[in-house]
Amino acid sequence: MTKVKTGLSKKLLTRVLSVYFILTLLVTAGQILTEYLNAKSHIKSELQTLKNTFSSSLTRAIWELNNPQAQTIADGLMELPIIEGVQIRDENGQFISNLGRTSPLGEVNTESGVMQDHADGTFGYSFPLIFEFSGRTSNVGDVTLYSSSAVIFGRIEVGVFFLIGNAIIKTAFLVFLFLNAFRQMLTDPLEELTQQISEFDVDRPQSSKLHVRIEDNNELKLLQDSFNLLIDDLISYKEKLKITQDELTDANRRLDDQNIMLEQEVAKKTASLSKIMLDLEQQKDELIVNQRELRQENENRQYIEDELRKRNSELAESMETLQMAKDQLVESERMASLGGLVAGIAHDVNTPLGVGVTAASFLEERIKELQLAYDNKSLTGKTMSSFLAESQQTTSLLLGNLNRASELISSFKQVAVDQTSEAERDVDLKQYIQEVIQSLAPNFKKNKHTITLNCPKELIVRCAPGIIAQIFTNMIMNSLIHGFENKNDGSIVIDISEQQGNVLVKYKDDGKGMSNENITRHFDAFYTTKRGMGGSGLGTHIMYNLVTQALDGQIFASCTPGEGLEYEIRFPIK
Repeated sequence: MTKVKTGLSKKLLTRVLSVYFILTLLVTAGQILTEYLNAKSHIKSELQTLKNTFSSSLTRAIWELNNPQAQTIADGLMELPIIEGVQIRDENGQFISNLGRTSPLGEVNTESGVMQDHADGTFGYSFPLIFEFSGRTSNVGDVTLYSSSAVIFGRIEVGVFFLIGNAIIKTAFLVFLFLNAFRQMLTDPLEELTQQISEFDVDRPQSSKLHVRIEDNNELKLLQDSFNLLIDDLISYKEKLKITQDELTDANRRLDDQNIMLEQEVAKKTASLSKIMLDLEQQKDELIVNQRELRQENENRQYIEDELRKRNSELAESMETLQMAKDQLVESERMASLGGLVAGIAHDVNTPLGVGVTAASFLEERIKELQLAYDNKSLTGKTMSSFLAESQQTTSLLLGNLNRASELISSFKQVAVDQTSEAERDVDLKQYIQEVIQSLAPNFKKNKHTITLNCPKELIVRCAPGIIAQIFTNMIMNSLIHGFENKNDGSIVIDISEQQGNVLVKYKDDGKGMSNENITRHFDAFYTTKRGMGGSGLGTHIMYNLVTQALDGQIFASCTPGEGLEYEIRFPIK
């Protein structure tokens, strides 16, 4: 008898213990997670509590431009056990202090207390620094305090070890109880039953009955009694079988005699038919083979036709989907430059407007003080002279910043309207390109790139102005993103002239240029060297289509690696 590789009791015990181990693991993991979350919540509360401790002194230090004192406060915060990093910024988003483990922040200062988790295992609490002066509040910067998972684990380390040790002890004790119970109640009786059943002898069934000591009246006891009853029946059937076999032997002997006589007659009659049957069988086999081959060929042809129809249908749907996707991507790329203008202009306009609001508020306070002195009849010539001097300075500051904001908005307004309109009008090329360059100025604030425009005055072309804005925006942003990568002092030169009724534009930068392989595919759709960094590959493709189709002109690109990229554009004035 083949020996059982894995006993029933082992399988049952394994499954029971497996379920218990999984439950124990889940419960322990849940408890550890709960400890972790509670500790993290306490640390977040402590970070928020720290705001009330040092925000007032740090706010005054930044207001008074006392950066060393702010740095000293940051160093003191880094000495706290729960602090992993500190970031302090002024109202312009510039870092005064950036210590320890930190993460990049947005360009806009925090308006209210925000708790945020980061991918590197840290989490930070950001809140603004509000300074109150003469009943008026002003946001002078923000602070971000960082803590990390390591701090949390340091607090719950003892509790985690206690939970794991408790789970291990309970699991070991339960395993011991289960092993002992299974061995006494199931494993030993089953092994004894299996051993006696394996020694069963067909020739001596009476001696093969089971005799296992089972104290409880359970399923094993019932199995033993049923097996012994089966052996009793087997003994009875064996005796009846012997009698029947003797009778069958005699009948077989008589039948054999009759079969011999019949076989001799059949052999004579079937001999003549054998040859005919063999010929018919051979012809039948050949016919069946031919039918199978014909059926298989028809099925193959039908399958190929169905597959061809299916592939043609899928190809037609794919072409329609691809065309729709391309149109959507082209439209998205056209609107992306407008979105960049909006973000840059909004940031630049915000600064002069903020200064204007501050100046107007100060002037209002000085007028109230003058009115109060006048009502109290305490107004003096010195007070009036001081008010007039301060009023003159404040109004000059207010008008200067409002004029600056007005110029930015006026420049952006025309370019933005043209970007979304396809209506044609007469355009002063030099003035319009200067407006486009001014609308792109926010993108050049953090570097020393220069743009030189050489264009005759009153060079008028008739076209949709948005086309001109899109072409020059794409060329300038392409130089900024690709050509001036890792370079802060790039130079762009734009030479525009009129030649025989055509406008000739020569655009050149001194960036890193492109390889010969890349320049040959420069105007291909979806081709970009910034595939994994947000590049779509449609900017130059759209520019090529605008020049060749909308302006009915020509565009060429050439470069030398390390010496910059050059465009030459030619299109009719009218």
